[in-house]
Amino acid sequence: MEDTIQKEKKFNKRITIISIVVPLLVAFLFGRKLPGVEPLSFLPPIYASINGLTAVLLCFAVWAIKNGKRDLHQKLMTTCIVLSVAFLLMYVAYHMTSESTKFGGEGAIRYVYFILLISHIVLSIAIIPLVLRTYARAYLKQYDRHKKLARITFPIWLYVAITGVIVYLMISPYYAY
Repeated sequence: MEDTIQKEKKFNKRITIISIVVPLLVAFLFGRKLPGVEPLSFLPPIYASINGLTAVLLCFAVWAIKNGKRDLHQKLMTTCIVLSVAFLLMYVAYHMTSESTKFGGEGAIRYVYFILLISHIVLSIAIIPLVLRTYARAYLKQYDRHKKLARITFPIWLYVAITGVIVYLMISPYYAY
């Protein structure tokens, strides 16, 4: 028991550091352009697709655990984390080589877009510690605590994944290719 508490404290320290460093690093890199590098304009549909795939796999992972398929659930959740890291790397790479695209919609759709975008960004930052803590609890075999936190983590992560696709679809007509 004592060993588990120590491991959890160690995980929580690392999770806190990652949860602070990653958004700060993304914000820092977002404003930097790599000189002499061609824009990676092919990336947005790829990372939007990664968001969509993540959403689908999150749903399958919930189905798996509700049907007693713990190994499948674990593999799907690990895949979702890997996909999220891949998304983040591609997203940063795109923005370090390309100018930000302005949304060109007008009227009510403009408000819808910005509400989705802002909520997506805020929750994508908030989801980092939630995902990592949820995963750590499963890793430490604290399944009751894992399940309790997963009930909060899942809908937020699913929302972030789905709104990532929606935001992409809404802005994609305005990309300069």
